[in-house]
Amino acid sequence: MGLLSLAIWTPIVFGAVLLLLGRDDQARGVRWIALVGAVISLLVTLPLYSGFQLGTSTMQFVENSPWIERINVNYHLGIDGISLWLVLLTAFINVVVVIASWESITSRVNQYMAAVMMLSGLQIGVFAALDGMLFYVFFEATLIPMYLLIGIWGGPRKIYAALKFFLYTLLGSLLLLVALMFLYTKSGGSFDILTWHNLPLRGGAQTLLFFAFFAAFAVKVPMWPVHTWLPDAHVEAPTGGSVVLASIMLKLGAYGFLRFSLPITPDASHEWTWLVIGLSLTAIIYVALVSLVQRDMKKLVAYSSVVHMGFVTLGFFLFSDLGVSGGIVQMIAHGFVSGAMFLCIGVLYDRVHSREISSYGGVINTMPRFTAFALLFFMANAGLPGTAGFVGEWMVILASVKSSFWIGTAAATTLITGASYTLWMFKRVYLGPVANQEVKALKDINNREFLMLALLAIAVLFMGIYPKPFTDVMDTSVADLLRHVAVSKLN
Repeated sequence: MGLLSLAIWTPIVFGAVLLLLGRDDQARGVRWIALVGAVISLLVTLPLYSGFQLGTSTMQFVENSPWIERINVNYHLGIDGISLWLVLLTAFINVVVVIASWESITSRVNQYMAAVMMLSGLQIGVFAALDGMLFYVFFEATLIPMYLLIGIWGGPRKIYAALKFFLYTLLGSLLLLVALMFLYTKSGGSFDILTWHNLPLRGGAQTLLFFAFFAAFAVKVPMWPVHTWLPDAHVEAPTGGSVVLASIMLKLGAYGFLRFSLPITPDASHEWTWLVIGLSLTAIIYVALVSLVQRDMKKLVAYSSVVHMGFVTLGFFLFSDLGVSGGIVQMIAHGFVSGAMFLCIGVLYDRVHSREISSYGGVINTMPRFTAFALLFFMANAGLPGTAGFVGEWMVILASVKSSFWIGTAAATTLITGASYTLWMFKRVYLGPVANQEVKALKDINNREFLMLALLAIAVLFMGIYPKPFTDVMDTSVADLLRHVAVSKLN
């Protein structure tokens, strides 16, 4: 078993073990087993970084063996500079989520932890799959544990939110399956994704494939206007579910654009780039304004996620090294920052049991240590230089200005709107005098909460101050992708 298989199956196996521990009176042991499993799952991914070779765009840590030989489906894994950090991010967030759920989940603890662990392994499988059918299996399988996390441990409207999430993402994925079947036939019976990258496809076929991919991946990102499932899912999901959803699951759609849409349908991607850029700018401008009027903290951060992911898709479809690299950096940074924002909301909700901004005020007076962490994450969400939230957005804005002054100007409006809705919420929740007796009775974060927030604070600051390790890994793969996209398949 190779390193990638270990990264995928270690959390899944631990999840299966946790399912065998079925009684809530075993909850303490379940939590420790989950934490040990999450830490081990993170440790087995670290050699992927230490052993990764820079300066090459070829797939590394490749594993390839027959799976369903009759139709030529293989268990084919591998990563490049585009997918490496996404694998590491998934394993890291898994540890944070287990720590965050330590006290807030009190019923069916074993099933909750099993769903979190299995979801982590399945998401790593998406980022590592080099076989189209294997990718599809992992891609769709991630819906099941997330559906359960929302539908079982969610809020009052959890069934509605879970069904909406499931149906939106499933319907889009059906067209993806049709596209995979077409490529299988066109390639002479191969599901190898890298083989599909070199298929000579005519313009009409490319256009149909492009929109099939778009239907699946745009919903997952999510792009405007198919983003409406996200606020409902976030509001009803438990804190751990919201963290995984924002930090990792949204990245599955963005990754799909890089692995499928751009290299397989380059001509259609160039032809329809105006559409993607238009939708991305709509998310950046319009959804940011929608964020300004939200009264629920989770809804505000959910809408801000749509804004930040708009930068990702904008960067990809600028077809420049700076834009694509900026989009990938933004994916990673958003994983740290959005996860931290939802954890801060979870800390307050566990104490006050309200997500309404009006329920708070003056939290800094009773929770100064917690407010210090929150301030860092809020500033990162607003794109403050020196934090992870600045690097990717600034790279995309620079790439936008190089492409078109007006696109760059429209994208740069986030420097105003992002600061507006972020500081608006921070001021009303944390600053000023103590608003009510519930806030007055608050106690500052404990050691467990300090640990989970400190882990993310270190990541946010490190990436913001020294992003070179992140960009060095992806540079060669991004350059190779763009060279591939620049070659027309119509000739």
